[in-house]
Amino acid sequence: MSGRGLLRIYLGAAPGVGKTYRMLGEGQRRVARGTDVVVGFVETHGRPQTEAMLAGLDVMPRRILDHRGASFTELDLDALLARRPEVALVDELAHTNIPGSRNEKRWQDIDELLGAGIDVISTVNIQHLESINDVVEKITGVPQRETVPDRVVRAADQIELVDMTPEALRRRMAHGNVYAADKIDAALGNYFRVGNLSALRELALLWLADRVDAGLQQYRAQHDIDSTWEARERVVVALTGGPEGETLIRRAARIAARSSAGDLLAVHITRSDGLTGANPTALAQQRQLVESLGGSYHQVVGDNIPDALLSFARAENATQLVLGGSRRSRLLALLTGPGIGATTIRDSGDIDVHIVTHSEIGRGRLPRRQGSLSRRRLAYGFALAVVLPPLLAVLLDLGGDTLNLTSNVLAFLFAVVVVALVGGLWPALLMAIAGTLVLNYFFTPPTRTFAIAGPNNALALGIFVGVAALVSSVVDRAARRTRQAARSTAESETLATLAGSVLRGETALPALLERVREAFGMTSACLMERVDDEMTEIWRPLASAGTPTCRRPEDGDAEIPARDDLVLVLQGRQLAADERRLVGAFAAHAAALVDKARLSEAAAEAKPLAEADKLRTALLRAVGHDLRSPLASAKASVTSLRSSDVEWTDDERDELLETADESLDRLTRLVDNLLDLSRLQAGVLPVFPRPVALEEIMPGALAELGDATGEVTVDIPPELPLVQADPALLDRVLVNLVANALRYSPPGRPPLVTASALGDLVEIRVVDRGPGIPKPDRDRVFAPFQRLGDTDNTTGVGLGLALARGLTEAMEGTVQPEDTPGGGLTMVVSIPTASSRTDDDPVPGSRERTELATEEGE
Repeated sequence: MSGRGLLRIYLGAAPGVGKTYRMLGEGQRRVARGTDVVVGFVETHGRPQTEAMLAGLDVMPRRILDHRGASFTELDLDALLARRPEVALVDELAHTNIPGSRNEKRWQDIDELLGAGIDVISTVNIQHLESINDVVEKITGVPQRETVPDRVVRAADQIELVDMTPEALRRRMAHGNVYAADKIDAALGNYFRVGNLSALRELALLWLADRVDAGLQQYRAQHDIDSTWEARERVVVALTGGPEGETLIRRAARIAARSSAGDLLAVHITRSDGLTGANPTALAQQRQLVESLGGSYHQVVGDNIPDALLSFARAENATQLVLGGSRRSRLLALLTGPGIGATTIRDSGDIDVHIVTHSEIGRGRLPRRQGSLSRRRLAYGFALAVVLPPLLAVLLDLGGDTLNLTSNVLAFLFAVVVVALVGGLWPALLMAIAGTLVLNYFFTPPTRTFAIAGPNNALALGIFVGVAALVSSVVDRAARRTRQAARSTAESETLATLAGSVLRGETALPALLERVREAFGMTSACLMERVDDEMTEIWRPLASAGTPTCRRPEDGDAEIPARDDLVLVLQGRQLAADERRLVGAFAAHAAALVDKARLSEAAAEAKPLAEADKLRTALLRAVGHDLRSPLASAKASVTSLRSSDVEWTDDERDELLETADESLDRLTRLVDNLLDLSRLQAGVLPVFPRPVALEEIMPGALAELGDATGEVTVDIPPELPLVQADPALLDRVLVNLVANALRYSPPGRPPLVTASALGDLVEIRVVDRGPGIPKPDRDRVFAPFQRLGDTDNTTGVGLGLALARGLTEAMEGTVQPEDTPGGGLTMVVSIPTASSRTDDDPVPGSRERTELATEEGE
């Protein structure tokens, strides 16, 4: 056997859909074809139909590992590699191996099998994929601790989705084909609700669709396929930042919506030199609209807009392209030739191009040439163009016969360059014309006339005019590019500062406005919001920097709209057009900060409601079963005793009475825990601390737990100091901690309760030898209704540890988990000693006790 093996994965939309059954069925089919198939590891979960599929298959014995006093079985990787079958069936790809195994994860075991040339068939559920693990937890409320990287599943040679409708899966569960009968009701009412299963199914379908799409793109790239394959509608809309953008986006969204799996992509083409005329505020608003409609926004650099647009569309395998009708007027279209739309249609190939009409069509104007120099320098240039020709004529005339026409032409050419450097193109052209006339009149034979005697003289003057015009144009263009580069550099530095503040997490509006005020030399900057009013338009300032503060947008020298209801008002001077574009970026960021602050406030307001709803949901989910179980037992016992159809013996009667009594005791403890927890959360739990010895508390706590505590080892030194605690509450704390230790202690290794003095504290340790708790999960065990994956609903609702910590903290103590040496968990309860308190110290809970006594009429 050579080369790397092939990996086939059955991806389940939810537990119980039959992925393991399908894997075993594939194994049976390959065995029937003569393939050497070995079952490396299969988890049947006791399902008869799945176990029946193992018949006739070669099943490898599992490896037995001991961990923390318990025995576990795992995949025997070494034996499977030595056996070297053609195909290995290995269940549960995301499984975490027991410590002591060669690899931490089972998918790493499978990678070794594939490297050895063995084909592997495995299974995984969608909730175990790393990229969507958090999404599944939000939907179902159940965290998944075992995950597998998406890259591992995506690298599989074959992925087959095992799907089932929510209703069909719930019917399978109701028939007992998935879980045992005593767990069906809890599962159907929690994880396997119709909404949860529908969401999981959609996640599985979308994830697999993306994987298929990625495979298609890879195939097209490997085979150099540039043409569009319409396997999936992808609509690209081109945005310029103009007022027509919203119309184009909504039209493109409607086109994409006609296909159930259509994608919407918006793209803005920016020039490579960064000198774009797009409005940043408008682009920010259009990006927000695209994303709200489920699309994605992209920015591409390119000087040839049609080529850049089509290159992007082909790279994204777009099927349709949406453009806006040209805003150029008829005159401009006549002067400049075919526009972007016509060029794009001509070169689009198999991409459909939609030209969408809008209200801005034909309203464009001829582009204005932006001045490269200030008005003062322009004035100086024209002044030099008027003064220099006669002045040079006088100076050159003084040279007499020592200077020839060539020297005179060069002198005037030098003057043209000087004027171009000072005033730009137009003064230089004026200087060139004036210089030509002066040279012709004073220095070209016959002098003192505008006639030209020889062809050489005419050629010299013609070359002078041409060179002067070219030099003027080059100098003016260089001056414009220098100024544009300086402006672009300044804009880049300013925007880099803004981007840096975003990356650093600076969110204060006044700080942002102060940056705007300083960067543009303003006296004040104010962000104002329009308040809806039926009679008048009212504006209110949200934040400001500098003085004076504007009361209305009209009070400022410049108004930059951030969005329809927000405007950035600046005082100090008028802004140039290029400056308004740059300030627009700050205005868009200011609007984002306002939205972020309000969303944070709304989230803060909703958080208590969400916590309360979460607690209520958890309470109903957990208590629904645990209240019903003792009630059902007590009801059945009492009903049986009242039955006149059966003659009960004394022993049977005593047994029924004992069952009813135990059930009612369980119910009483549950209700007491719920009442205490609600009082803790409301801050009204009465606490009556007094000096008390631990040996007074332990017998009562152990007696309350019943017969099971006969296995608990108690080692409390008699010389311990008294603790300052409420005896009743401390009893409840110890009962809950010891009960938790008993629940997880393995047979033959009972829990240990010991205590020791440490300074002004007495530390009580409840030690067990169970599986322990990973450090990342230790804070979560104290959350109400949390059992960290413990599915045994007969042992309580997960209030014990939460109540133990709350009661201890009410007595000014602490409860902290620690590792037990050799494996297990130790709960450390620290309580202040009675001697550590003075008479002046406030008594914990005294205020609540007084209020409670007043309410009860004491």
